[in-house]
Amino acid sequence: MNDRYQWICDRYEELNAAISQPETIADQAKYQAYLRELSRLEPMVNAWARYQRMTAEIEQARELASDPDLGDMAQAELVSLLEEQAALETQLRIMLLPPDPDDDRSAIVEIRGGTGGDEACLFAAMLLRMYTHYAERHGLRLEPVSVSWTELGGVKEAVVSVTGTGAFAHMKYESGVHCVKRVPPTESGGRLHTSTCTVAVLPEAEDVEVTIDLNDLRIDVYRSTGAGGQHVNTTDSAVRITHIPTGMVVTSQDERSQIQNRAKAMQVLKARLLERFRAEKDAAYAENRRIQIGTGDRSERIRTYHFMKQRVTDHRIGLTLFRVEDIIDGDLDEFVQALRTEEQTQRLKQFGAGG
Repeated sequence: MNDRYQWICDRYEELNAAISQPETIADQAKYQAYLRELSRLEPMVNAWARYQRMTAEIEQARELASDPDLGDMAQAELVSLLEEQAALETQLRIMLLPPDPDDDRSAIVEIRGGTGGDEACLFAAMLLRMYTHYAERHGLRLEPVSVSWTELGGVKEAVVSVTGTGAFAHMKYESGVHCVKRVPPTESGGRLHTSTCTVAVLPEAEDVEVTIDLNDLRIDVYRSTGAGGQHVNTTDSAVRITHIPTGMVVTSQDERSQIQNRAKAMQVLKARLLERFRAEKDAAYAENRRIQIGTGDRSERIRTYHFMKQRVTDHRIGLTLFRVEDIIDGDLDEFVQALRTEEQTQRLKQFGAGG
């Protein structure tokens, strides 16, 4: 670990010196690349500097521990410093883990009602609202690609794109089956209902990764449908794209322009094809996606929202929070951070703790 961080510090100093040079400033592509690399390395450099300062403080505390007057105080400080050092060392090792190559991508999020009929569709609408607010909290942009509404205001299926810095990193832990326990507005007898929705989060594909032969596509246009009134187009602007070799069907109807709907549908199709290609190439990836998405059955849930008890439980990490309304309003940060920490812990075990 020492050698790796020494290299990082040397590289950071090298970039800092190079970025102020006239030839670097003149080459904007290089200048921006250097800025991005500096931004990535700076937290690592700062953490390593804290670790070195702490190491020096630990040595000083050890020396003072033998002092007859200051020994007890120094010993107590030493215990505290060693605990902090262990935590910081774990953080430093996590920083050296290879990043998920998809984290900086945009994301395609698909929400579908599972078991529970109308209530499942109402829950899907609730999840769509939750993700919309969560995206807003983090400066991300959520745009609908295709949303199929019910007469009661529920959602049969919603496909949205989430763009912005680290969009996929923010959304990826939401893949799986979500379960709600509540007395729904559709229930006149006050009975508690259990319903599910499935959520799939896909990294957006880049053009160089997925090449689509236009001869493999069947593109249909039709008049979009919605909540009525101004939400229903009077022209054939909705687009349905069928990828003939795989049978995949993607629709987009939330834009008023046929060209815009076609572009969004292609965006979703490429994301789905990328996932399929990866699954075919990598059995471990395919198994991971199967576990994440599931079938919508209650027994496969990753998170339960229990309104009567005001609690939300993430079953993957056993974390329960008693503020269901805040979470449904988009306050997912505590769950996301806990899931990220668990992922990092598992990856540390996978890659080993050698330095």
